[in-house]
Amino acid sequence: MHFIQGKDRTQIVLYSETLDQIVESDNEVRAIDAFVESIHIADYGFKIKTSIEGAPAYHPKDLLKLFVYGYMNPVG
Repeated sequence: MHFIQGKDRTQIVLYSETLDQIVESDNEVRAIDAFVESIHIADYGFKIKTSIEGAPAYHPKDLLKLFVYGYMNPVG
């Protein structure tokens, strides 16, 4: 599919630690990631559309993870 692909969490990019090592094992982002990856989002009305025009979109699951995280951690 034509979505923006994230980096491998176990790949060392700039620092000596990977993203997977930096995030604590009991951090809520791991639960959010596991939950969203376990569901079939089309069953909840999400539509996955791709286009060859313009920049690639983010995958709806990635956006849902951010949305859930934002509700759990309000700013302001």
